[in-house]
Amino acid sequence: MIDLEKVRAIDFHTHAEEPCGCHADDGYDDLQTAMAEYFGAPWKHPPTVEQTAAHYREQNIAAVIFPVDAERETGYRRYKNEEVAELAAKHSDILIPFASIDPHKGKLGAREARNLVENYGVQGFKFHPTMQGFYPNDRMAYTLYEAIAETGKPALFHTGQTGVGSGMPGGNGMRLKYSNPMYIDDVAVDFPDMPIILAHPSFPWQEEALAVAQHKPNVYIDLSGWSPKYFPPILVRYANTLLRKKMLFGSDWPMISPEKWLAAFDKADFRDDVRPGILKNNAAKLLGLT
Repeated sequence: MIDLEKVRAIDFHTHAEEPCGCHADDGYDDLQTAMAEYFGAPWKHPPTVEQTAAHYREQNIAAVIFPVDAERETGYRRYKNEEVAELAAKHSDILIPFASIDPHKGKLGAREARNLVENYGVQGFKFHPTMQGFYPNDRMAYTLYEAIAETGKPALFHTGQTGVGSGMPGGNGMRLKYSNPMYIDDVAVDFPDMPIILAHPSFPWQEEALAVAQHKPNVYIDLSGWSPKYFPPILVRYANTLLRKKMLFGSDWPMISPEKWLAAFDKADFRDDVRPGILKNNAAKLLGLT
């Protein structure tokens, strides 16, 4: 269990990576290399779950960790949710497991979601519309959403343009249109009791994301994927006021380290009284840790 008194923050957005050297034939290594160059990541090979746990323990930061199931759309091998959850369970003092299921799997995906929560301790679900190739409000996905809503666990959606596929030919075939946060407004209407997190500053749709989070009680925003020094002023303004209880620290590890994000956060124009909520308290409440 996470000791909230011990950890100084909860990172709501970290990626689980398998041991290096097993994706050379499906293109995943090329994607990771391009993303590392875009973000200026310091590593040669992405850190494993075990290495991630060690790093976050050293930093006294808890981390939500997940794979991305985009095998159907991209061909990249799926890192099994069960394996990630089992590894996270070995480091339950620091890691909080989320799962990822391609919504195209329909009833098969819904069955997997229920099993992961009941038998593997999964605490939420990650969607990446750009990589998975779907509009979040496509009724095709609703079978899976219904199963997630039944569990009471949150759903985390990638939004906007970050570094994934950036600079690669054709953006590596990834279409930005799927990650407009306004499509998630429909999901928030149709599943009002399911906590929803809009991941990342949602460039170029930042105001849409703020509008959805302000209008829908069940919608939150994680601040991962960008250094706080690049946050648009309107995002900081809403974080300091109307959405101060709905903003969550996220790094996007391993592309951005938590300590690098936090160093930039220290210098950004966030009010002192909202910082504890962004860094830990809002996430702790959302995850049911308090």
